[in-house]
Amino acid sequence: MGAAHSASEEVRELVGKTGFSSDQIEQLHRRFKQLSGDQPTIRKENFNNVPDLELNPIRSKIVRAFFDNRNLRKGPSGLADEINFEDFLTIMAYFRPIDTAMDEEQVQLCRKEKLRFLFHMYDSDSDGRITLEEYRNVVEELLSGNPHIEKESARSIADGAMMEAASVCVGQMEPDQVYEGITFDDFLKIWQGIDIETKMHVRFLNMETIALCH
Repeated sequence: MGAAHSASEEVRELVGKTGFSSDQIEQLHRRFKQLSGDQPTIRKENFNNVPDLELNPIRSKIVRAFFDNRNLRKGPSGLADEINFEDFLTIMAYFRPIDTAMDEEQVQLCRKEKLRFLFHMYDSDSDGRITLEEYRNVVEELLSGNPHIEKESARSIADGAMMEAASVCVGQMEPDQVYEGITFDDFLKIWQGIDIETKMHVRFLNMETIALCH
């Protein structure tokens, strides 16, 4: 990270940008260097040998999220070929537990950003909607490791979940009405009151678990 003085300046800047403590940043920097093979950037293939990701059914979506320009705050669509350490921290900040010193407005804003990150994992074509096909893909991937659930059953589960989402978001639908997909506002309604911190965590960094949401 450069000479001692410039390194401490850089760390202070990153503390302000990400909300991580200097100790956490140092810890994450060590893990970044392990992942990158001591290179200045990480590419998708660097995640290939992470044991905790290897058997994860949505591994590809998790890795993709690290390179999604929407999550990197670099654009409305597209994927980066590689990410540097600051990019890596930007992504990891989505997983940072909510600070207990935050007021209610700050907590809601933080939770909204975490849910936006999750929304982007579903919205693979970056069009601002989670379509039935995108939802099916995620459900099928999640259930792919279960030998007792066939693909058609997974599709039925996804279809039922999408219909439930439609009823939550638009109320009673007419017989000929087509639900085009879940918008981010719909997504917030669906997750309202659900504690997703207990449902999604990142464990592949070989350090204390950092929760995705609070």
